[in-house]
Amino acid sequence: MVTASDRGGVLPKADFQRLLDALGAKGYRVVGPVVRDGSVMWETVERTADLPIGWRDQQEPGRYRLEQSGDGRLFGVVHGPQSLKPFSFAPREALLTIERSKNSLASVPTLPKSEKVAVLGARACDIAGLAMQDRIFLRDAYADPYYQARRNSMFVVAVNCTRALATCFCASMGTGPGATSGFDLTLTELETVFLIEAGSSEGNDILSALAIGPSSPAQIDEAEANIRSCAMSQTRRLNTAELPGALYEAHEHSHWDNVAGRCLACANCTMVCPTCFCHTVEETPDLTGQRTEHARLWDSCFTQEHGYIHGKNIRPTIKDRYRMWLTHKLASWIDQFGTSGCVGCGRCITWCPVGIDLTEELPALLKPSIRLQQKPGQV
Repeated sequence: MVTASDRGGVLPKADFQRLLDALGAKGYRVVGPVVRDGSVMWETVERTADLPIGWRDQQEPGRYRLEQSGDGRLFGVVHGPQSLKPFSFAPREALLTIERSKNSLASVPTLPKSEKVAVLGARACDIAGLAMQDRIFLRDAYADPYYQARRNSMFVVAVNCTRALATCFCASMGTGPGATSGFDLTLTELETVFLIEAGSSEGNDILSALAIGPSSPAQIDEAEANIRSCAMSQTRRLNTAELPGALYEAHEHSHWDNVAGRCLACANCTMVCPTCFCHTVEETPDLTGQRTEHARLWDSCFTQEHGYIHGKNIRPTIKDRYRMWLTHKLASWIDQFGTSGCVGCGRCITWCPVGIDLTEELPALLKPSIRLQQKPGQV
């Protein structure tokens, strides 16, 4: 949401370096979208020129391409394969070390080193995903200290979307394309300026250091119109009105076999998802056998090993694993956390090698099963 207030104003594009310098002066390492190896990745940004100026992404099921538009936009690329998840829920991190002495064992927690990180260019869908991760790791009886240490050191600079990808459906999920909360600063890119607004006291401190000028009603109207246009341009949507009950009822639907026949169980969808939180742990002993490191790693419910319990695999087939993933994401997640586990970013569609699209799979599963329509005696 773009508003006229004393917590925002206008930052000329020509002066964007001032924002990077102000964040650096507060002790933040700024990370933002950087073009690397044909994609956009989160990397350290020290100069405005490090950003993907003039680039934009084209995304379709199973397809991702960057192209130069020449329009000079700093944030023309909507997103790459990385969400905000790696900044708070690390792909691999040591939790503790265990050392053996002559008469005892001693365990020592290894909390992450404190580093102030400012993430520049977070999209509304990713901020919604971060809020879901907060719900999982921070809000119930036991807060995860490793997640909490990283999260407390994070400063989020959101960028409102004014352009939608073919795989986006955040508007139907109520998570975008404009950021409404969960950020410290938010930017809306116009032709020659950014509208900038604070969402926290830390964000307001940065604004004070920038000494920005006020935004005009015309600029605010233009920004709001661009965000609305972005929402209206989205061609994909997910109708969640019948969830979670209808998906539970589809547990034996014949369409699960159809999608399982296409799924490679590669786990790409869970790796790029902003909300998936499956993980495993591993022990790495040293050569002496006197010390071991206990680490947490990202895992996926699509791997065969993830469904294994002592003496049995409870999800032995790809059908079992895909059904588990989609049913949890769109149904039982609601029972657990009070909201859907999908934010509509579309990454699982783009980065699926065979282009499986959950906005197509869900409607197919909510239709009567072919098997249920068969008459007695039919095969």
